[in-house]
Amino acid sequence: PRVDAMPSDTTAVDPRLHTRATELFGVRFPIVQTGMGWVAGASLVTGTANAGGLGILASATMTLPEMKTAIAEVKDRTDQPFGVNLRTDAADVEERVDHLIAQGVKVASFAQAPRPDMVKKLKDSGVVVMPTVGAKRHAEKVAEWGVDAVLCQGGEGGGHTGTVPTSLLLPQVIDAVDIPVIAAGGFHDGKGLAAALAWGASGIAMGTRFLLTADSKVPDEIKAIYLGTPVTGTVVSTAIDGAPQRVIRTEMVDELERSRLTRLPKAALNALRFRKLTGTSMPDLLSEGLAMKKNQDLSWSQLAMAANAPMLTKATLVDGNAEVGILPTGQCVGVVDDLPTCEELITRIVAEAGERFDALCS
Repeated sequence: PRVDAMPSDTTAVDPRLHTRATELFGVRFPIVQTGMGWVAGASLVTGTANAGGLGILASATMTLPEMKTAIAEVKDRTDQPFGVNLRTDAADVEERVDHLIAQGVKVASFAQAPRPDMVKKLKDSGVVVMPTVGAKRHAEKVAEWGVDAVLCQGGEGGGHTGTVPTSLLLPQVIDAVDIPVIAAGGFHDGKGLAAALAWGASGIAMGTRFLLTADSKVPDEIKAIYLGTPVTGTVVSTAIDGAPQRVIRTEMVDELERSRLTRLPKAALNALRFRKLTGTSMPDLLSEGLAMKKNQDLSWSQLAMAANAPMLTKATLVDGNAEVGILPTGQCVGVVDDLPTCEELITRIVAEAGERFDALCS
């Protein structure tokens, strides 16, 4: 059902949680749910938006028609602002951008830096542009292009991530740019929100913590694996698609790390399966693959794995097949032990942040 107004008992917002980000996004709380592929669908985005945070729809693993359907579903269930995550190198990215503009989507987020002309087009149409950065120089570059905010992810983050921990990266980025900075990488509670704001960030972004909510459509048996993973149970691997990616350490991941010689044939077959699933044409797939190989200096085996990686992730997060899949995760997985609704989670985080502020000022 559509939610047009927040419950009356949550009307008052702690003024200490009013930040440049809440003003920019038009949300009540400085909490962002990241656009996780196969995870951040209409249900999770709606749950986040109705709870006062910024939900971001993951469109990279959707066809264009699927993205349009998901946006329509979110708009049908809430009147709160939300965002959509885009791949800059997608063959149909221009059509996706046009649809975001036409539908009045509040925020366009990018895992890769959007082109300057794309930034201008979105901004001129009133869409907030927020790319993810993992280095100070990246933040400075996109800020020069006119983006409205950056999501700064430290090494504790899930999926593709860098090596610099949040505690070192975040202050660098905050000092380097004069736009709102959203802190990501290891955040999962109100203590982290208070700490991020104390650093000078305008809010926090969380992926794993939102994956582990009742509003997430990830199968229960897969959520159970996440909940059973200790802080030491993750690994950053380049064997999945050639780029460093933090995942839960499983037998599948260990096998990928070992099987350098046999990876190519199986990966190539699954890449073709992913092509059919997403409707990507063979010329586009080959063109994108050759560009990835050139730009990222990937071996043919790594290239095939890069094309295959979405299928490996889908196998777990959608199909519930843990034996053959990949489980992207942030390092905070080891301290998460429940599955609240988005509303319960955000309410809890906001209350705990307020307690931290009170303690600091007492």
